[in-house]
Amino acid sequence: MDVKFSFPSAACEKDAEALQFIEDMTSNADNVQQNVLAEILSQNGNAEYLQKFQVEGAIIDRETYKSKVPVVVYEDIQPFIKRIANGDRSPILSTRPISEFLTSSGTSGGESNLMPVTQEELPRRRKLYSLLMPVMNLYVPGLEKGKCLYFLFVKAETKTPGGLLARPDTTSYYNSDMFKNKLHDPYSVHTSPTEAILCLDSFQSMYTQMLCGLIKRDEVNRVGAVFASGLVRAIRFLQLNWRQLANDISTGILNPEIKDPSVIKCMSKVLKPNTDLAEFITKECENENWEGIISRIWPKTKYLDVVVTGAMAQYIPTLDYYSGGLPKASTMYASSECYFGLNLKPMCNPSEVSFTIMPNMGYFEFLPLDDHIGQDPPQLVDLGDVEVGKEYELIITTYSGLCRYRVGDILKVTGFHNSAPQFKFIRRKNVLLSIDVDKTDEAELQKAVENVSKLLAGECSNATITEYTSFADTKSIPGHYVIYLELLVKDPNNWPCDQTLEQCCFVMEESLNSVYKQCRNADNSIGALEIRIVKNGTFEEVMDYAISRGASINQYKAPRCVNFTPIVELLDSRVISIHFSPAMPLWSPERKH
Repeated sequence: MDVKFSFPSAACEKDAEALQFIEDMTSNADNVQQNVLAEILSQNGNAEYLQKFQVEGAIIDRETYKSKVPVVVYEDIQPFIKRIANGDRSPILSTRPISEFLTSSGTSGGESNLMPVTQEELPRRRKLYSLLMPVMNLYVPGLEKGKCLYFLFVKAETKTPGGLLARPDTTSYYNSDMFKNKLHDPYSVHTSPTEAILCLDSFQSMYTQMLCGLIKRDEVNRVGAVFASGLVRAIRFLQLNWRQLANDISTGILNPEIKDPSVIKCMSKVLKPNTDLAEFITKECENENWEGIISRIWPKTKYLDVVVTGAMAQYIPTLDYYSGGLPKASTMYASSECYFGLNLKPMCNPSEVSFTIMPNMGYFEFLPLDDHIGQDPPQLVDLGDVEVGKEYELIITTYSGLCRYRVGDILKVTGFHNSAPQFKFIRRKNVLLSIDVDKTDEAELQKAVENVSKLLAGECSNATITEYTSFADTKSIPGHYVIYLELLVKDPNNWPCDQTLEQCCFVMEESLNSVYKQCRNADNSIGALEIRIVKNGTFEEVMDYAISRGASINQYKAPRCVNFTPIVELLDSRVISIHFSPAMPLWSPERKH
């Protein structure tokens, strides 16, 4: 459904201009797309990569571009990326100098991908950021009267052999002058000092950000992190450290574990003795009742600003528990490769989140999931020609030199805003469990976990799944799926019984596709599904391990399938109980794939 903006209700003239910009871009989406591609080809047509596909002269129009330039994955362009990373400054992908590489999250296994970016690209990305609050102000009044408690982090930057920085997009932004020296905006005042955000030590950074959030609790009107997992981690950090935080507030003396000089200096201006606040925090935290803790400690919180789409949907029940059911706003759709669009209805239910593609951010094409089988080359669809209800894989061409690049995101068209399509993020492509001919993707695994959550809610209402991952165990004969679950149990004396957890295994198998069930039931090529319950805090340890290997705390997403031996060993060392499916899932030959 279209969202029609009422400009008089916008908070200020600046907001009205931003909303008008959205209307202008989305009202002429195809024209904007043609202009974007023309600009990219005019800028990069003489780069080595595009030159090798030309027959005569420069590629100047859309149809020629689509007929000559192939659709690629990262491995196809990796040799060009490596040359740039190793110091080749010739115009390889772009005629504009590559200023740095933005790294992908790299949490599903293997090294992070390096995504090229030019200096000219950064203002375009920040422009999309600038549209978020004007949209939010239409739905949530009074945000300028409070502050945001956002847990934001940087990771150590690395350099390629050729001397270019390689860092996550969020680290690039937080370390930029645009962030450090940004003009005062009453709608974007953070409780966290910049020094705390830029502190490379994750404990010191989290501790001081939480401490400032507690000190300024009466001013906070929204709480957030980049991903839902980051906010869950912050609340668990509070669970582990509230006593020391309360002591700091009571005495006005900073925890001696905080050693960063810039953090110590900025905290000296913030931290003063406040026994009343310390007693309040102690009262709220000491009884171990953490239901609604966000709303109790920060009572003016209007919503949680976190991404809860895709794999992050798993954290919704946990966030509901900690917040008392506060709205969760997924405001923006972006990646290291390119920024794509924004949610024009940010206060909608998480299951209804759709992102409106902003056609000025790059040139977008879409590979239909159902219609391209057997077609070589695959037939791609332009932005304005996608169909509501269909699913597509996103293909991008960027100003920084990516040409017809498969991002790997699967999107479903839910509607249009003016002439710009709106998409629901479905899943990442090729996140699979497989033992035989079966293939289980992330969306299917997520659905199975949701069904287990419903069972636990019915059988044992005090237990919820806080985190999960999976592993295809091929050492057993036959091989079988292993699901690691971490549970949040309100009453430790009422832990789910073995029979209930075995039933969870069966429910999960019943949730999987017919190919899996055939392999289990008829072919006996897959063994009974196994659930391994791990002790609380296990997935924090997995995250800490990933961060120690260079993953970004901002971009980290718990891997939904693991095959990296050290992580599997870590998970197995924290197992407290093991359960197997007690029966075969139902299957009959009449059921079609």
